[in-house]
Amino acid sequence: MPFDLAETDRLLTTTRAVRKRLDLERPVERKVLLDCIRISQQAPTGSNMQGWRWLIVTDPDKRAALGEMYRKSGAEYLAQGAEQAKASGHEQTARVLDSATWLAENLGRVPVHVIPCLKGRIDPQMGAGMMAGYFGSIFPAVWSFQLALRSRGLGSALTTLHLAAEAEAAELLGIPADVTQCALLPVAYTVGDDFKQATRTPPENITYFDSWKAS
Repeated sequence: MPFDLAETDRLLTTTRAVRKRLDLERPVERKVLLDCIRISQQAPTGSNMQGWRWLIVTDPDKRAALGEMYRKSGAEYLAQGAEQAKASGHEQTARVLDSATWLAENLGRVPVHVIPCLKGRIDPQMGAGMMAGYFGSIFPAVWSFQLALRSRGLGSALTTLHLAAEAEAAELLGIPADVTQCALLPVAYTVGDDFKQATRTPPENITYFDSWKAS
């Protein structure tokens, strides 16, 4: 049967990066997380390797430690971004950076941290094609996971700032040396469900057919 396009499009266009509206008090059931990971396993992977691994962190002390790593890694970057957004007068970007700064200060309080991983390590000599294929084997699954969360009333945000302290996080969580952390997603039920589409440039402005056109 055909999909309900209106509802499918609503899911796809209102799955936002949720930070300030994460419910820090409501616990998240393990079954819900596993259901969303089960859905994510249907995503395509390079060479059908299915090298995904998911680490779910709910221990308060470990969440607090990850939150501190994240804050230290991202403080300067977020501060600079906020200054640039303010100077440029770009209100939407300023709001996003304000939200990102809030997350950096409160990540340890988010009830669930989900770290998607891949078996294997990045070779610094990898070419662009191999690099794209490597990370292209996890991010479709990550997005499917986020969509599944959204459809169940939960929110998330794809973050990578903690990767500046990847080795420290690996030691904290017992992650083997031959496994690569690819992101960290704060996950929680959301406060309200009235998420809307973001303002974006028309696709005609960013799409070329058959050859590149100078903008």
